Amino acid sequence: MKRGGSDEAKRRAGESAAEAVADGMVVGLGTGSTAAHAIRALGRAVDSGLDIEGIPTSYQSRDLARDVGIPLTTLDEATPDLAIDGADQVAGGDLIKGGGAAHAREKIVDAAADRFLVVADDSKLTDRLSAPVPVEVLPDAREPVADRLGDLGGDPELRAAERKDGPVVTDNGNLVLDCDFGEIDDPAALGSDLSALPGVVEHGLFVGLADEIHVGSDDDVTVRQPGE
Repeated sequence: MKRGGSDEAKRRAGESAAEAVADGMVVGLGTGSTAAHAIRALGRAVDSGLDIEGIPTSYQSRDLARDVGIPLTTLDEATPDLAIDGADQVAGGDLIKGGGAAHAREKIVDAAADRFLVVADDSKLTDRLSAPVPVEVLPDAREPVADRLGDLGGDPELRAAERKDGPVVTDNGNLVLDCDFGEIDDPAALGSDLSALPGVVEHGLFVGLADEIHVGSDDDVTVRQPGE
C-alpha cells in the first residue's frame, strides 16, 4: 500500500463525490481531510444556489459546514439521501475508519444514508485490510476490553492525544484503543466479535456499507464499485 496521498488527490476524490449531490438532498458530511474537500465543494455549490442540508459526523465537520454556509439538520429530523466520508484503508468494498476518532457517529450517519460514497486518495487502497482498527470504548471498560481484544488476537494501544497530556477523548466522551490484528482475513467476522464485547461503543471496520468509492490521484479520479 502506498503512503501519504497528496492533497491534490484528496481534492479530486472529494469534489468528484460532491458532484453526486442534487438539489433537495440531505447529505451526511464525513470527517477528515478528504471529506473536507467534499464539504468545501458543497459549500461553493450552496453559495451558487444548491438547496441541501447536511448532517455532520463530528465537531470538525459541523464547524467546517457552518463556515462554508451549508445548512445543518440532524438524524432526528431527516434521513440522509447520501453520505460522503473518507477512509483510512480500503480493500474492495470494506474499510477501516477512525483515524479522526469519529467512527461511531460516522458509522451511524453512513449506515443511515440511502447511498454511501467513500472518498479516498490512492494511497489508501490495499488488497487486504491490515491497519490497526480503532475501537471506541467506555472509559470504565478500557482494561476489560483491552484484555478481550488480546484474546481475539489483537494488540491494543490506547490512543494518546497530541498537544495535550493523556489520551484522545472522542466527541462522545470515550477512549480509543487502536488494535493491530495484522492482516484481517474476515473483516465481517472480526467486526461481529468486536461489536459483541461489553463496553465497546463502536469499531472502525465498515463492512458492506460502501456504494461507491471515489479514488483520487494526482492526475484524475476513478469511481469504483465495491469489490472492484
